[in-house]
Amino acid sequence: MATEKSVLAVIRAARPTFRNQNDKIAFVVHSSFLASGYILTATGPLALSDNALSNPSNDEVSVDHWNELNDEYAFVYLNSEKGEKKVLVKCLVMNDKLLVHALADGFLEPLHLEINVGDYSGEDGGSNYSQQFKNLDKLVKRIDEDILSKLDRSSANASSSTKSSGTSNKTGQETSEPVPGFGEPAGPLDPHPGFIIPPVSVGPGSDLFPGPGAGVYPSRGDHDFGGGMLVGPNDPRWFGGGIGGGIGRGPAFPGGLPGVPPGARFDPIGPPGVPGFEPNRFARNPRRPGYDAHPDLQHFRRDPDSDYI
Repeated sequence: MATEKSVLAVIRAARPTFRNQNDKIAFVVHSSFLASGYILTATGPLALSDNALSNPSNDEVSVDHWNELNDEYAFVYLNSEKGEKKVLVKCLVMNDKLLVHALADGFLEPLHLEINVGDYSGEDGGSNYSQQFKNLDKLVKRIDEDILSKLDRSSANASSSTKSSGTSNKTGQETSEPVPGFGEPAGPLDPHPGFIIPPVSVGPGSDLFPGPGAGVYPSRGDHDFGGGMLVGPNDPRWFGGGIGGGIGRGPAFPGGLPGVPPGARFDPIGPPGVPGFEPNRFARNPRRPGYDAHPDLQHFRRDPDSDYI
């Protein structure tokens, strides 16, 4: 973390020459980065090149030529303690303000800071640098809060994301290994010893007694009284072989107990209470001996009291 004393010590050690008030504030920005552990890898026109951030060279350079440009300053820094990503800092003079922009390698959005030069630049004090600034502690604090601290947090978040991604990949590789099949005993490398996976029921269920769902153990006393709700013309449930003894008798449990168990599924034949749609009116007659016509081709029996369409 940069402080007023550490920044002033960097300025005194460099002994820069200031052309104007803007130079002073730009050099305070530069000194704040050095006081925070960054090293300078490029400055001036070299820092404005297209490959300033992608340049593989991490060598530390001198601060010479830092104020060669008119109304513009540029620096490239590297802090090996906070990762190998470089930071490009540009300072642009606009009227009486210095606009500071910092962009870290790998991040899309730059950080911004607007500094009113007159609030922090003092009178020329020759070689006494402490007299050439005013409110230096406030300026250093703003640079640290708006630029340096945010860069540190971004680097920490990027490092955490990388570690989390590595952990997730490792976890995904571990969980992607094949597991024992349903109903099969676990192998010697079973990561959950003693845990039995419920089997998937493959037996038939009925509408009156639906089968158990996947991953649910069937309860004791389950019964199978036929297939589902789709039946054919020769289904035994038409002639007394199904639940409740066929059409014309009420459904019953084994043992003659009347009623329908909870959860039973039943699709009504037609609207309840409407004459002519009773279920027993649609029962088929037994196939006549020696008559091989398909039941669907047989005519309904003649009923003088009903009309069939």
